[in-house]
Amino acid sequence: MVAENNSRNRYSRQAMFHGIGEEGQQKLTRSSVVIIGCGALGCNIANLLVRAGVGKVRIVDRDFVEYHNLHRQTLFDENDVKSQLPKAIAAKKHLQEINSLVEIEGIVADVNFSNVERLCSGMDVILDGLDNLETRYLVNDVSLKLRIPYIYGGAISSFGMTMTVIPGVSPCFRCVFPNLPPPRTMPTCETEGILGTAASAMSSLEATEAVKILVGSGLINKDLVTMDVWDISFERFPIARKEGCPSCGGRYDFLGDKVKLIKSSLCGQSRAVQVVDTDSRGIALDQLAGRLSGVKNLTYNEYMLRFDVDDFGITVFPDGRAIIKNTLDESAAEKLYLKYVGKENGQ
Repeated sequence: MVAENNSRNRYSRQAMFHGIGEEGQQKLTRSSVVIIGCGALGCNIANLLVRAGVGKVRIVDRDFVEYHNLHRQTLFDENDVKSQLPKAIAAKKHLQEINSLVEIEGIVADVNFSNVERLCSGMDVILDGLDNLETRYLVNDVSLKLRIPYIYGGAISSFGMTMTVIPGVSPCFRCVFPNLPPPRTMPTCETEGILGTAASAMSSLEATEAVKILVGSGLINKDLVTMDVWDISFERFPIARKEGCPSCGGRYDFLGDKVKLIKSSLCGQSRAVQVVDTDSRGIALDQLAGRLSGVKNLTYNEYMLRFDVDDFGITVFPDGRAIIKNTLDESAAEKLYLKYVGKENGQ
């Protein structure tokens, strides 16, 4: 009874809103969402939905908290940087302090073809907190395959955009953006910068759209919405399903990319490449630390192990991933991974 009264009091102002009501609030508490990426967008989305009382919030992110994140990633603080915490773990810690009534999962993982279905299965909505297009095509495919609504959102500089994908009803992400651009041809936060207010604005639209879906509102966004917070412009572009769209037709190209070693440049890191071994069953960081020789500045905790080799900084995670800093050469990053982390070092 105490918990029930706490819940009613906590959400009372939200339940008074005509679009939600008491019935809608109950639907929220029985709902579950997965947020892919916990950067500027994901932090704000998670914060808003946890405060709104969504029953289960799963946060998946591959990265760790750094000082350059703090101007826009509103869940984190300087202690998270000093503690070398992964974003998913730091987010879970702070969100549990905000609302103990919500079940919160923090999963430290790179989302790729080998795990995306497992991470999204059983969720009511998939929300986009990503910083790269490749993973968005992957998430779009899994949304259509599992018949789970997907809310796309992106922000760069002072600009952002969002659209909602309702499988079998609305256009999908690939209907609007049919082809993946060549690597390093699109602007990123490393080349254009980003305003925290732009990410906050777009994440607010994403979170609102999720709430509308979860409570069963008929006012789901049917357009591609763009916003520029610097010149205060807001536009809506009608979109339509594309004839012959492979994803809408059930051909999930991005779920079938069975590559053993996945290399990708990271937007959130200056000159960094992530290497993922999809065959890895995990790494015991303390054992890896004992095997390493000829490295500098070796430190580790339960979440990550860090060391330097020549001019490269290498961070290794328990799931077998590694981030190699100070290079954009994927071939060089792979060689470093194999030498210090992978099979050549006894994984």
